Amino acid sequence: MNVQELREYKVRGVMFNIVKKHNHSPLRCGYSAITGFTIIELMVSLAIITLLIALLLPAVQSARESARAASCRNNLHQIGLAAQNFESAHGHYPSNGWGFLWIGDPDRGLGPKQPGGWIYQSLPYLDEKTLFELGSGLEGAAKTSALQKMAQIPLAVMTCPSRPGPQSGPSNPDLIFANYSQPQVVAKTDYAVNEGDYISDTDGGPPSYKAAENPAYAWTDVRDVTGVSFLRSRIRVADIPDGTSQTIYAGEKYVSVEGYENNNDAGHDQSMLSGVDLDLNRWTIDTPLPHGKIKAERRFGSAHPGGCHFVFCDGSVRQISYLIDKATYRSMGNRRDGNSNPLP
Repeated sequence: MNVQELREYKVRGVMFNIVKKHNHSPLRCGYSAITGFTIIELMVSLAIITLLIALLLPAVQSARESARAASCRNNLHQIGLAAQNFESAHGHYPSNGWGFLWIGDPDRGLGPKQPGGWIYQSLPYLDEKTLFELGSGLEGAAKTSALQKMAQIPLAVMTCPSRPGPQSGPSNPDLIFANYSQPQVVAKTDYAVNEGDYISDTDGGPPSYKAAENPAYAWTDVRDVTGVSFLRSRIRVADIPDGTSQTIYAGEKYVSVEGYENNNDAGHDQSMLSGVDLDLNRWTIDTPLPHGKIKAERRFGSAHPGGCHFVFCDGSVRQISYLIDKATYRSMGNRRDGNSNPLP
């Protein structure tokens, strides 16, 4: 009868299981060895793997943010290129519509006669002519329905990939528009045009097309506005004596982190295709803000670490630090203050 004996040996930290077979004959015995790891060695290996992951994770996150920042800069590059092409075709930069109670109208052309703001007027130069023409030639309920559909279509070029919120969100139900009924969910923008360092407090605009065409209608006085796009504006290159390379055209707008999923942020509560409003324009009175919970609907801001991206009137895209000198930054939003600003 064969007899098996199981014995364990530890040689230089490695466990060996040796099975010795007995058949009562010294000439017929065999040995088999199976290697393995001790619990301590396994724990050390797991600790090393965990450490490597901890070291690599920040690098991976940094690489992802770099890619998102590059995408954001490209969006602003496209926005700046559209503005330059618009200026070449019409002799001025895109206007910013009639007020926050109007949305773009495909039958009103471009410029001061267009109730839609700078984004709507830029659509043909962003390869979005089909969206711009949605509802053209229609009247009554059919046109209202078309404009509602238009207001709900998001644009990737108006979305910063580092932002936590979706491209579309709840609209402000308290706003009653003059030329359409605002849907509950609308497409929004992460970018705003520069209105300078003077706040004109533009209102919702005229109550009707008839009122808008009346020479006696009292439009908001915007003669002191120092930016490049505002209520019924027609800013030419010649109207930027400080230089197109020194003057901001548009940039990332600040949005409270608590304002993406609802309509609690007054600067992020309606369609990006509406007229001049806190959703569409920002000022350079105060420096840009990093991502946060405070409400600051008049300021530029970003979710990128280190600074906020802007496109200037010459089409160049730059990141401006959150720590920039306040006077220098304010001057970058003023097209005619006579100051020459060093490139950030």
